[in-house]
Amino acid sequence: MPKTPVTVIGLGPMGRAMTRAFLAAGHPVTVWNRTPARAAALVGEGAVLAGTPTEAIAASPLLVLSLTDLDAVHAVVDGAALRGKTVVNLSSDTPDRARETARWAESHGAGYLSGAMMASPDLVASDAASVFVSGPKDLFDEHAGTIALIAKPDYRGEDPGLGPLYYQLVINIFWTTMLAHVQTIAIARANGISATEFLPYALSATESNPHFFPQMAAQADAGEFPGDLERLSMGMESVRHVLRTAEEAGVDTTLPAAMVAVFRRGLDAGLGEKGFTGLVDVLGER
Repeated sequence: MPKTPVTVIGLGPMGRAMTRAFLAAGHPVTVWNRTPARAAALVGEGAVLAGTPTEAIAASPLLVLSLTDLDAVHAVVDGAALRGKTVVNLSSDTPDRARETARWAESHGAGYLSGAMMASPDLVASDAASVFVSGPKDLFDEHAGTIALIAKPDYRGEDPGLGPLYYQLVINIFWTTMLAHVQTIAIARANGISATEFLPYALSATESNPHFFPQMAAQADAGEFPGDLERLSMGMESVRHVLRTAEEAGVDTTLPAAMVAVFRRGLDAGLGEKGFTGLVDVLGER
């Protein structure tokens, strides 16, 4: 049975990896990129390079977008060319922007799925790769097999903003954790401890997350933040010590100062005897 032709627009590392996955599975693939040279190796592997985005869109019923953000999508894609196509937009942006772009695509007669890859380019098409997807369920069901060639699909619902939302939620945890790690390395280096020497302890610091996260989720959903095991007032002293340690080391204090500021808001809201998770109500306000 002939494989569905696929067009991939955007040939950064992720777009190139997805193109190779589709080619490896026997799909005819047309590609376009603002910098055509990025397509050279893919053409050698069997992809067809289109001269324009409109030409690329016309070549396939299924269009996969891998661009920087939705501004780039609107700059590249002519809505009039989308009629009758299915768009799988894996370009990163906010949930509201995804909903706006879904309405735009649908107004031009296209089916639209939005989502985000939860993998680095080197993991595309591996068991370690997953992809959040949201949009019309029947459209997802129709193309789930093709999407699965690049990553395991995790369908989040009909709302096209849900795929991007779940991605941003995960990425929030990722970047704040990575930033904390970089801050810690800076403090360690200022005290003569190399990043490699501290690495085992950095890794061990994350091992408690599977213990704490379920408790925190249950407390947040119940709206109950008992301070029987830990209290926000105790946590405040801990983060103050982190801030002072950074100050003594002579490194940037932006991150620990921000932690102290958030804890202070919790204390000012009367949560000192409540558990740390009570900060969810503080952070839920502007």
